[in-house]
Amino acid sequence: MTRIERIRAALQQKLEPFAVEIIDDSHLHAGHAGARDGRGHYTVRVVARCFEGLRPLARHRAVYAALGDMMQTDIHALVIEAMTPGEAG
Repeated sequence: MTRIERIRAALQQKLEPFAVEIIDDSHLHAGHAGARDGRGHYTVRVVARCFEGLRPLARHRAVYAALGDMMQTDIHALVIEAMTPGEAG
């Protein structure tokens, strides 16, 4: 299973999203100190009902919690777009 597949599986299992998009931005950070240890840079767009009523910081914390240990072992940087189905349109 690739790293992106593992990220997708973790988000789907914990957040039960309507949609998940994951972009590997690691190539944009070649030579960056965080890229040297093999962890990646990603953008995730998650549309989930569980974000309803949550402020942006709480939504980000939910995404970090869903990814768990991957934040220490696989992911160096993460851009998060966390929306409710109504916000996604």
